[in-house]
Amino acid sequence: MSSTSSIRVRFAPSPTGMFHVGGARSALFNWVMAEQSGGTLVLRIEDTDASRNSPEWTEGIIRALAWLGMDGGEYEGPYFQSANADRHRDAVRALIDQGRAYYCDCTRDDVVARTGDQHKGYDGFCRDRGLGPGPGRALRFRTPDEGQTTVVDLLRGKPVFENAVLEDFVIARADGSVTFLLANAVDDMSQGITHVVRGEEHLSNAPKQQLLWEALGGEPPVWAHVPVIVNEKRQKLSKRRDKVALEDYRAEGYLPEAMRNYLMLLGWAPAGDREIVPWDVVVEEFRIEDVNTSPAFFDVKKLRAINGEYVRALPAERFAAECRPFLDDAPFAYDPAVFDRLAELAQTRVAVLSEIVQMVDFAFLDEPVFDEQSWNKAMKEPAAEILAAAEDAYRDAPWEADELKTRLEAVGAARGLKLGKTQAPVRVAVTGRTVGLPLFESLEILGRERTLARIAAARAKLASA
Repeated sequence: MSSTSSIRVRFAPSPTGMFHVGGARSALFNWVMAEQSGGTLVLRIEDTDASRNSPEWTEGIIRALAWLGMDGGEYEGPYFQSANADRHRDAVRALIDQGRAYYCDCTRDDVVARTGDQHKGYDGFCRDRGLGPGPGRALRFRTPDEGQTTVVDLLRGKPVFENAVLEDFVIARADGSVTFLLANAVDDMSQGITHVVRGEEHLSNAPKQQLLWEALGGEPPVWAHVPVIVNEKRQKLSKRRDKVALEDYRAEGYLPEAMRNYLMLLGWAPAGDREIVPWDVVVEEFRIEDVNTSPAFFDVKKLRAINGEYVRALPAERFAAECRPFLDDAPFAYDPAVFDRLAELAQTRVAVLSEIVQMVDFAFLDEPVFDEQSWNKAMKEPAAEILAAAEDAYRDAPWEADELKTRLEAVGAARGLKLGKTQAPVRVAVTGRTVGLPLFESLEILGRERTLARIAAARAKLASA
């Protein structure tokens, strides 16, 4: 595909559940192709399955796209497939009039009884029976008996499908509603789609839809079937088994630019050994032809690492602002002025924004929440002695981080201990955990009175054990 030719691509999700990361990747691939060519991305909501559709899922799709950066100005639409019902019916009539479609009353059991094979496709039994519409009668497309259908695919070359092995597929149900295959083809034709970029699970549909395009007088689009996304066991991502909803990652505190960056790497790689790729660089370098056809591993650890890079690169003001919604939902009230001071310490230690709550909760709770494993690890001998000495050393210390560190170093040196060993019981006494923000800056922010009270409380807890 030339990056200078204007194209029309589409993203056509069904509103039947939470927005899938695989759908998000397809949306991004289409978006960048439109951006590169000065073309158009069409958003079409395929809402014809009334039994599974819900307005809330449609709203979720639009919200998720906006979060990724695709607001209403980045695409044409949204259009709704259900609004195109008249065109679908016109296509049905046209195919019947051409003799390219016929009615069939066969059940699956009928086909199995005739073929003796549970897995064999439809056998064409009703092709020449001359049935009209009626209860229990679906409409099938009459595929050519001979020849081949060649699909031009930007990733997979020109796969060839023998028409003789393509069964006469259903294009309209007995109730008159059209199936995905026909509705999708008609909508793409009516909306002038030139390139269809979608998941490889649809590759087997491409020759069928291409035959529909040709039967209806259209020139088929250029196809690009991108690789399936798999989990660590190399199984296709499943909403029943894997964490696949984009909303879940957003709720956990992933940044949209990090998610966008990572999803673009699922099957594609920029020049050089890079993983952090700003969007303008993606638009400059991405080529759909360069997408690898091998399954793409959704590596949550890598996503987390990339998100951490983006978090650390945020301006301090935005980092604090992005964290506040998580603190607003926390089980404590927080002082924004105190949090702003803590945020400076936390930014380099947070990989996802939701982690901010446990990082700073010690400063806003009346007493720390002790992690049992941390307590057991840190409060071994000589923890009680260290805490007593730290309490004495801090009682009259200038309340500045450097001085607090110097005083605790002296406590450790007097006992032949390095600072890491000395500060562990103090950290747990004050924050409840062995891992957290820089200790002495945290003590400075917490203040003398609360620090000493927590050390004293920890000593009492140890004594009563």
